[in-house]
Amino acid sequence: MIKITFIDAEGTARTVEAEEGSTVMETAIRNGVPGIEAECGGACSCATCHVYVAEEWEAATGQPQPMEEDMLDFAYDVRPNSRLSCQIRVRPELDGLVVHTPTRQG
Repeated sequence: MIKITFIDAEGTARTVEAEEGSTVMETAIRNGVPGIEAECGGACSCATCHVYVAEEWEAATGQPQPMEEDMLDFAYDVRPNSRLSCQIRVRPELDGLVVHTPTRQG
């Protein structure tokens, strides 16, 4: 099983198992990870699943597509490594992925 580690703003890490083909957001919701609200349910229309991809994982997760970039304009404290977790598809190459959640969403 693919593992993803979510680190909250206080530094608490939670490593959870993810299903291939799901999204990082779906994985967070399924596992009760705090800091991911996902108000739109993964439709890339709310920016409440904002995460910071750890530097060593940026190349593997790729860059945001134009629609995601537009939604990131509504996210809180956007950084160069910001992504919407609903847009990161879980695949074997992301086993061990580390993302950080912001102090708040939106």
